Amino acid sequence: MDGASTKGVLSHLSLLEVQARSRKSERQQPSRVKELKAKAEALRTQRDQLKAEIETHKSLQKLRASMDKQCAHEEEEDEEMAEDSENSELLRLMARHTQLKDLLHAHDIIGGYSVIKTRQGKGLCVSVTTAYNGVYLENYNLEMDLKPTVRISRDNIPPFIPLKSLAEQSNMQTDIRTLLDPLSQHLNAFAARKQQLKLVKELHKSVKVMESNALCSLLVLMFTVPREKMAVLCSLEYTDHTRCLPTRVHFECEDQGLPDSPEWKKNGSLLMETPVHKALKTMKKMGDIYSFKMPRYVEARRPLCWFDPSRAKPYGLDDGITTLPKTSHSHLRVHQLLTSLSGKFTPGTSVALTLPR
Repeated sequence: MDGASTKGVLSHLSLLEVQARSRKSERQQPSRVKELKAKAEALRTQRDQLKAEIETHKSLQKLRASMDKQCAHEEEEDEEMAEDSENSELLRLMARHTQLKDLLHAHDIIGGYSVIKTRQGKGLCVSVTTAYNGVYLENYNLEMDLKPTVRISRDNIPPFIPLKSLAEQSNMQTDIRTLLDPLSQHLNAFAARKQQLKLVKELHKSVKVMESNALCSLLVLMFTVPREKMAVLCSLEYTDHTRCLPTRVHFECEDQGLPDSPEWKKNGSLLMETPVHKALKTMKKMGDIYSFKMPRYVEARRPLCWFDPSRAKPYGLDDGITTLPKTSHSHLRVHQLLTSLSGKFTPGTSVALTLPR
């Protein structure tokens, strides 16, 4: 009897628990419905946004394809796109923007070098582009074998660039950029020095380039001081071949005190801190140098000559003209001597000379 009553009480409690849960769920149902409706609305909005993005992406892909391929029917596709969409110009700009972003991203990935696989992936062709002041100059190429070890097979790097020593000092077996980065520094510095020399010849006709070498690591210029009308030789030495600015500037003239004057010390600092063609422009504005041109009919060449130390007389000159002393064969003195002799030559005559050793 007690067991039956206990069983009846438990059943009744279970029934009450089920009824309580049912009533609770009925009270929560309206709020749950609202929550589901809001979620459905958000999903519909997200669906519409994705559809718009897909359409935009398709349009961008279409324009990108026409930009990349540069086909003849490019204009026809653009006209068709203009008919399909009122925002075709905006889409075109967006396509160009994404194209440039992709190019920049790819350029960053390869470290600024153009890399092409060759021989079915067994080799690489790396192109290093040089530039100066935003102007692209020469391209230099390296063809490299990847197996059995990474090595340079062919290149068009100038022979005075220390490519072999750079390769030996690098760790190109595991990181090729340890070779390419210093090589790029050397090549860009050389291209910058070469471009500066070109600009000096183009922009400063009054400045005479007396000497330069293939690496453009030595440059000898001649200009004159306006007040004294005195010629000055300026030697620029670039001992750091990874830079385009000189490491040493030396002036030579008849006035021994001029190079040590504050004015010309300032000019020396200017030449060491500023590209030479810009420094010369500043020096002209300051009135430190002016036009000084050699006679057109006197052409000094090195190392041919019109002076022969083994002969008593110079070639084709009067007996009263003596040979050049061995201790004074600088560019400056040679130029002064040629200028003083200019009246003895007829226009159109070329004079070549070799300096005594």
